Amino acid sequence: MRDKGIAQALRLIHERPGNPWTIASLASGAAQSRATFARRFAQLVGQPPLSYVTRWRMNLAARALRETNQNIGEIGRAVGYESVPSFSQAFKRLTGRSPGLYRSDFRPSD
Repeated sequence: MRDKGIAQALRLIHERPGNPWTIASLASGAAQSRATFARRFAQLVGQPPLSYVTRWRMNLAARALRETNQNIGEIGRAVGYESVPSFSQAFKRLTGRSPGLYRSDFRPSD
């Protein structure tokens, strides 16, 4: 990516998905003002920064639900949610299924 600040913000998001990211903290990591950062991020990535953070977190959570035996609370905390209900609500909003249903769709029935 040509914009080093946006590239740095993406690295931060990917390396620390559970961090409580805000526009201000990501802009600081990118060494840009909040307005410039938010505008450039959306232009270059195609979505607002915090939408990207949420999608990245849910992609990681979906993989963990498919591939690990971690419980839903552990997965939610790993991707930045303090409670199971808040994680479940965000996951369902993006995938259309609760984390438990999503997991059962990928697990063979006994």
